[in-house]
Amino acid sequence: MTRRKIPLLLCVAMLAAACAIVGFAQAASQAPAAFATPINNDQSGAVSNGFTTNTVFAADEGVFMEEEDIGDGLGPIYNARGCVDCHAQPNVGGTSQITELRVGHTDAAGNFVNPTLTINDGATSIPNRSLANDRSICAQGSVNIPGAETIRALRATTSILGDGFVEAIDSNTLQALANAQPGQSGGAIAGQLIQVPVSEAPGQVRAGRFGWKNQQASLLSFSADAYVNEQGVTSRLQPNESTTLCDTVADPEDPFGTDGLEDIDHFARFMRATQAPPRDTTLAATADAVTGSNLFNSIGCSICHTASITTAAAGTVINGGQFTVPAALGNKIIHPYSDFLLHNVGTGDGVVQNGGQATANKMRTMPLWGGRTRDRLMHDLLSFTRNDAILRHAGEATGVINNYRALSTTQKNQLITFLQSL
Repeated sequence: MTRRKIPLLLCVAMLAAACAIVGFAQAASQAPAAFATPINNDQSGAVSNGFTTNTVFAADEGVFMEEEDIGDGLGPIYNARGCVDCHAQPNVGGTSQITELRVGHTDAAGNFVNPTLTINDGATSIPNRSLANDRSICAQGSVNIPGAETIRALRATTSILGDGFVEAIDSNTLQALANAQPGQSGGAIAGQLIQVPVSEAPGQVRAGRFGWKNQQASLLSFSADAYVNEQGVTSRLQPNESTTLCDTVADPEDPFGTDGLEDIDHFARFMRATQAPPRDTTLAATADAVTGSNLFNSIGCSICHTASITTAAAGTVINGGQFTVPAALGNKIIHPYSDFLLHNVGTGDGVVQNGGQATANKMRTMPLWGGRTRDRLMHDLLSFTRNDAILRHAGEATGVINNYRALSTTQKNQLITFLQSL
């Protein structure tokens, strides 16, 4: 799919023209030295984890950075023009300060209800949609938030760096982590694993692991879902628009290229080839960080923020039979500091997606790898120090946080130093 890439300065110069209609592209941040991989803004220095060649990786990254326009199928409602607009810190594929808005309400029984959102001054309805997009390609497409939708929750962009390894984790490995947690915590902590549909394998399900509600299990499913919901571009896996108002491009809008791949295939291949976020090894080797790591484990943080997970063996067939774990991703020990399970730690947003009503106030354990590049924390980006983020934990984490409160100021600082090394 051929698209225009509009440089930011040119976009500024075209405020009165088409660029202003669809919004600005967010320039990806230049990476700190430790994050020189996987890629920089100019696509130089591309280093795959071995899943693809560096040349293919750079080309896929280029597709990941493309900016959609109206003629490409952007909208009718959308949040961003390109993947990189939300995945840019510390480099392409990372996170950002971008949030999306989810809304809804509860019924008389306390169950979450997906709302019917309206556009076109209420004349056009979009049923069963909790995602309230911030942008549209036409004035009539601006989303109205009904006053009755009292659940209003911000969701931060999640990093996709290293997600090929996460996809390659055997579902049984995640279930084993969930099974062990009650015994490790005196029954206080019990992560929930949910099975979710695999879009590329109709009728098949797999343990969810992507998204704040674990609503996706494969990176191809994740790509198609984000493309249609965040950018409004339909594909073979997500062929239906949220609304046809102002839409003039035939569906699906993501056609096969000359290489036999759609954009969603390039997105998935790029994510599978990204390297896992590296640690600040200099800081990690300091006495404070080492002591902080031990405290992190001893007070119970590591029950959910699991330090080490081994991926499935190479040759394992996953995603409903549609993907085979390659040698580059198989039998690898990764350090995500997450169990990729759902927990109620007192910060849930009340929204239900693929997991049923029991998951309304549960969120996926935030992977802490690469966390030192984030200055806004938690799922809504409303915590601004690591101490504040820790103290927001409650629910299943109450005992752990009480242990943290009991630490001396020096010990708390050591634990935070450890976190800043990740």
